[in-house]
Amino acid sequence: MKCLCFVVLLAILIAQNSSDLGVKSASSDGFVSRKGVQFILNGKPFYANGFNAYWLAYEATDSTTRFKITYVFQNATIHDLTIVRTWGFRDGGYRALQIAPGVYDEKTFQGLDFAIAEAKRLGIKIIITFVNNYSDFGGRKQYVDWAKNTGQNVSSDDDFYTNPLVKQYYKNHVKTMVNRVNTFTKVEYKDEPTIMGWELMNEPQCRADPSGKTLTAWMNEMALYVKSVDSKHLLSTGLEGFYGDSSPQRKTSLNPVAANVLGTDFIANHKLDAIDFASIHSYPDLWFPNLDEKSRLNFLRKWLECHLEDAQNILKKPLILGEFGKPTNTPGYTQAQRDAVFNATFDTIYESAEKGGPAAGALFWHVISDGMNNFKDPLSIVLSENSTTVNIITEESRKLGLIRGKGKLSKTKI
Repeated sequence: MKCLCFVVLLAILIAQNSSDLGVKSASSDGFVSRKGVQFILNGKPFYANGFNAYWLAYEATDSTTRFKITYVFQNATIHDLTIVRTWGFRDGGYRALQIAPGVYDEKTFQGLDFAIAEAKRLGIKIIITFVNNYSDFGGRKQYVDWAKNTGQNVSSDDDFYTNPLVKQYYKNHVKTMVNRVNTFTKVEYKDEPTIMGWELMNEPQCRADPSGKTLTAWMNEMALYVKSVDSKHLLSTGLEGFYGDSSPQRKTSLNPVAANVLGTDFIANHKLDAIDFASIHSYPDLWFPNLDEKSRLNFLRKWLECHLEDAQNILKKPLILGEFGKPTNTPGYTQAQRDAVFNATFDTIYESAEKGGPAAGALFWHVISDGMNNFKDPLSIVLSENSTTVNIITEESRKLGLIRGKGKLSKTKI
């Protein structure tokens, strides 16, 4: 306990001093770009595992709890995790980033500034998501409610994708984000190489149009807009990876039945020219609660392999597994089951990366810092606990890093 207190105290001092001393990048890393099915960083292929920490800006809003961000990032680098995915939104509610359309809380924005600055200092890349599909932290519902309060004729959360005023709200948020000047680094977000890329939405869905055409049209419009205001960063969808009408065989053989009404289309959504890399998530325990453990593990491997095959042969773009995990509240859960999920996931990613394939890395859901009981849930992981799962994360991430060090470019043509 004394050792932990010392580390936390050290992290607090670092967090407090970073704004005084000025924040400098831990290395000369530039922007991550794409060449065929690979990410490129400083002229070499970029492969990296990472984690989700959606709470970064929330906790960093309070300067007395910023040490949690520092501590998590320090632990992440120890375990060779070099990508973090986080929310670039909190629409309405407590500690809101966007209080009302176009109105932002400066204190909360400075929290996101701090998270980016700390990532920069410690050599971690960030993927930032613009909005949530769900009502948690506002999301599509909040945007539609804002429009409704102005007299707009909207009745469903899915009006988010078609109502002109709501679409303008979204574009305004994107513009505000990319033009934000970080109060710690003094660099505009659109010029910040620490930001690896943006996601249009966390797990976008549109039940009003199961064909997928509405969502694809929205993604095309918004992806083009993002690129018009920020041409330096990569962009993805934030999708879970469910197949649609453009892949009838995959849709039948891979999708959970409930996913067929969500209006997403993995192939059509990612074939858009302005989308740079594919996004998928993987939660067999949630999608197939009645399957046995072996069957869910087999599905996991097939889910990853099929998406990687399509990223290679159809999309010709890199792929990041943006979320995965093993919930502890699964009936019959054991630590060995979680370890098996992480091993199977990382092994599949590594096999693709070793061949110069499209698998760029996997980001597990999700990391919390010591004592963060308010964010603890069945999927959370504390890196400092050094569980068998954490040991697997470290070993596999170091293996992936060795591929990055070899600097072999894929011969795959764009």
